[in-house]
Amino acid sequence: MILYNITVSVNQECAKEWLEYMMNDHIPAVMQTGHFRDYKLCRVEGDEQGGETYAVQYLAYSTKAFNTYNTDCAPDLQADFHKTWGSKAVAFRTILPVLFEGQSTVKNHG
Repeated sequence: MILYNITVSVNQECAKEWLEYMMNDHIPAVMQTGHFRDYKLCRVEGDEQGGETYAVQYLAYSTKAFNTYNTDCAPDLQADFHKTWGSKAVAFRTILPVLFEGQSTVKNHG
């Protein structure tokens, strides 16, 4: 499997609108491609330098599914993202092949 991580630095003035766009438009469009099992949208904690930072993570069903997405779907989705946000939301993409995956055997203590 492939974990596809996109780290995005968003101008603080438009962070709320960006989150709405991601949840209502962009993430549903990515998931609609059928190449990903699930996603997570996270806020990155740390030093803010005039904006907010988020990480969007998609777990592809397989390497083949990710490669198909990356070739056939990503260019149009990324172009739409850039057209909508320009320099107000700058993305950095990382591809992480998953070597092992597991779950805790300990009951929730939280």
